[in-house]
Amino acid sequence: MNCQICGIEVDMPYSCPYCGGQFCSQHRLPENHTCPQISRARTQRQNTVKEEMNRTGSSGYNYSFNFNPQPIRTRRSGIFSPKELKHLGIAALLVIGSGFSICLLAGSGSSRWPIGVMTVFSVCMMVSFLVHELAHKITAQKRGLWAEFRLTTWGAVLTFASVFLPFKMIAPGAMMISGTTDKKSILKISIAGPITNIILALVFFVLSFALQPINLWYSLGIAFVGYINAFMAVFNLIPFGPFDGFKIFRVDKKIWAGVFITSLILTIYGLFLI
Repeated sequence: MNCQICGIEVDMPYSCPYCGGQFCSQHRLPENHTCPQISRARTQRQNTVKEEMNRTGSSGYNYSFNFNPQPIRTRRSGIFSPKELKHLGIAALLVIGSGFSICLLAGSGSSRWPIGVMTVFSVCMMVSFLVHELAHKITAQKRGLWAEFRLTTWGAVLTFASVFLPFKMIAPGAMMISGTTDKKSILKISIAGPITNIILALVFFVLSFALQPINLWYSLGIAFVGYINAFMAVFNLIPFGPFDGFKIFRVDKKIWAGVFITSLILTIYGLFLI
């Protein structure tokens, strides 16, 4: 049986008592597989907590969050397992392929992008994707959590398919994070990726202006990468489901609003720029 989220094959899958789906140990909790019946799960937990408080006379309980419940192997920041390196390598190739595909779709005939610009654009796309994921990893590892990138079956398939199709989806995998932590750490881990994309968008926009007197093609390509980084930040900040924005929104709505508005302004600016 394969997990319905990551596609990993498991001999004894966990069955969600709320939606009936089959999942691996990492995605068995309703929060980790975006359970459509998650409201039922939360209501049941709240009732359980209230009963426990009434029984013990306690006035509250400590908040903790488990990204992916599994045995934790704490790693020092910057250390990658062979499996993670393999998954990152495949993801990087898929993103580069998508980058070339976007360039071919954007230009045709006399407006076809030069191969050098296409290469720079695709490499910058790949770097942006990896930096986003590694920002999550480093931030999580600094807090003693297990964090490794993994390809997801449908994400990798759709990203590969988008290389050859008009629609584009660049989401070959995600950073899997395991361990119990607090609200402050959840906020920092979740916001690390979008903040990185916002910074990269600003860097690429400035670099685009610097390149205008030198080469307009490269200036356009770099501006396009800046726009995509800003859009990636907006997309990941959607306050729904498995997106970073959902976790940020739950912890601090004001911080979410500030980061979301900033990324939205940059996205609109990048759209007019290109």
